[in-house]
Amino acid sequence: MSTPAAKKSSNRLLALDVLRGITIAGMITVNNPGSWSHIYAPLRHAAWNGCTPTDLVFPFFIFVMGVAMYISYRKYEFTLTWRTFGKLLYRMLMIFLVAYSLSLISRLLRGIYADDFAEYMKGWLPNLRILGVFPRLALVSFFGGLLLLTFKPKNAPWVAAVLLVGYSILIAVTNSFELTTDNILSRVDVAVLGDNHMYHMRDAQGERIAFDPEGILSTIPCFAHVLLGAFVGKMIMTTENKWEKINRVFIFGSIILLSGFLLDYAFPINKAMWSASYVLVTCGLASLLLALLIWIIDINGYRRWSVFFESFGANPLFIYCLSALFVYISGAIRFTFHEHNYNLWSFYYNECMVPLFGSTLGSLCSALTLVIFMWLIAHPLYRKKIYIKI
Repeated sequence: MSTPAAKKSSNRLLALDVLRGITIAGMITVNNPGSWSHIYAPLRHAAWNGCTPTDLVFPFFIFVMGVAMYISYRKYEFTLTWRTFGKLLYRMLMIFLVAYSLSLISRLLRGIYADDFAEYMKGWLPNLRILGVFPRLALVSFFGGLLLLTFKPKNAPWVAAVLLVGYSILIAVTNSFELTTDNILSRVDVAVLGDNHMYHMRDAQGERIAFDPEGILSTIPCFAHVLLGAFVGKMIMTTENKWEKINRVFIFGSIILLSGFLLDYAFPINKAMWSASYVLVTCGLASLLLALLIWIIDINGYRRWSVFFESFGANPLFIYCLSALFVYISGAIRFTFHEHNYNLWSFYYNECMVPLFGSTLGSLCSALTLVIFMWLIAHPLYRKKIYIKI
């Protein structure tokens, strides 16, 4: 739904829009290289344990969702009513609808070149990946919001702690630290979702096994991201003194960041499992970055540089969806050039970027070109104060 806004709300935190925009620009960059065979190491996910810059963008977005949720539901005094429940339910269903619509569109576009289009389309539902980035956002938005409204922002860290402790105990008692079919996360997903409806990862031997990094159980610790983000939102919005505001956020971020690094010795930082240490480290880093942005933008007033990211932050999910659609359509436009078979996206990479920058840098430049193209759409919407909510 598109709505023009006459002016920004006084409650709107510019630094939050910028951080949200940084995460969306990052997600578009890491998800759309010119070639998956030529990617710089920091732009890859960690194979299993560990954390790369790429592993920060999704949890940062969920953290920002929590901060924004505090600001949004403050006017309802964080009471769980039929109205607030309806808002949470509506947003969850909308995000699910967008997720499966994108999946269907991708299948339809790929099916154009199938020998039997009808037969090809029959395989969509039997092989539909039920969970993923958007479905996880839907679940986190709904259940994270329910927890926030039920237990209130002041208790958010304690609820997050219970979730993370309980999840860690589950991992420990089932000895589910490795990427195997015996991992409790994989076993539950296979039992509930089915092998055909899951993502498959490569284990240490290079074999593909059913393990969904956005699976059922590993979504539970994501709720802690929302709760910790909401608690940071509370510190920001209820603290009058600007220096005390960033000091509180900085101290809180430092504490949970250090806690995450210490917990790493027992429960390794792991995005695919969304381990407790991963939650604490990413929330800590997101808090520190948000505090830095508040100091730069909202306190010192250095705002000109931030317009690029603020444009993304105004309509984040819409722009992210649009980037996915652009890549799907580009991939569906196929042709032959100099006896090579290309789609529009691979042609741009191989014939334009590679000759100029080489394979790896050209792959990155292809992704950055898409980011700039999306900005050319996002910025006019931002300037006209048009917010397309998903």
